[in-house]
Amino acid sequence: MKALVFPGQGSQFVGMGKELYDSRKDVKDLMESANHILGFDILTTMFEGTAEDLKKTEVTQPAIFICSMAALKGVTGISPDMVAGHSLGEFSALVANGVLSFEDGLRLVSTRAKAMQEACDANPSSMAAILGLADDVVERICEETPGVVVPANYNCPGQLVISGETAAVEAACVNLKEAGAKRALLLPVNGAFHSPLMMPAQEKLAEAIHNTKFYKPTMQVYQNISTTSVEDPEEIKLNLIAQLTGPVRWTQSIQNMIKKGATSFVEVGPGKTLQGLIKKINSGVEVSSAL
Repeated sequence: MKALVFPGQGSQFVGMGKELYDSRKDVKDLMESANHILGFDILTTMFEGTAEDLKKTEVTQPAIFICSMAALKGVTGISPDMVAGHSLGEFSALVANGVLSFEDGLRLVSTRAKAMQEACDANPSSMAAILGLADDVVERICEETPGVVVPANYNCPGQLVISGETAAVEAACVNLKEAGAKRALLLPVNGAFHSPLMMPAQEKLAEAIHNTKFYKPTMQVYQNISTTSVEDPEEIKLNLIAQLTGPVRWTQSIQNMIKKGATSFVEVGPGKTLQGLIKKINSGVEVSSAL
């Protein structure tokens, strides 16, 4: 069985999607429609801007979504059975399996990005990658560390990202190194994604999601919060809302997809991050890229 997976924030690079834009009229039309939906020229930033411009959350998220949707149009000869997306990538996955239209998906991504940026600006916060420790050890130390610090991304065995108040994240990093972490590396982000500090953003996203039409999926969709296939559109909505303050359980999601028969994963979007993570989760599956 084949699965499509869609990357999240951090996979962006200047020039992403330009080759498809130049070579396919359907992709060009799709990408240019994004400028009209968003109300600003995001394509120029994607194709010709600086890395600094592109990494602003309110630009990064819709840019990655647009690139992933362009890459999806380039996927030929594949009949997928399952889809999943890492954090932001979940919106791309929902468009790919018919739950959302491209237009509604882009509007929701834009709303999410702006709300997350506002939450980041309101609270000094950060994230850190922890390498070489078991998940339960990281979870315990986060619980024991004063302040807000929580597991945010279960990326693969031995790689977990924590998120929270800057002081709490820094303190947890010290404790995690003492517990045997190979690395505890602060990430170049200005916010605590997938933590309780995203609650103000969650409220704004929830309103937008509840006012958007979600359809029954055409294939299995594995969500970050549940880690299992979800069919009910209302449940999909609730999981998408909960994801903003809850952890991305990517390791568990991929493991469950493999248990249900997935043997081949195609990354649809910029970068190759997910391919690397999936091989670390299970080296026996095939991975490839749509770009």
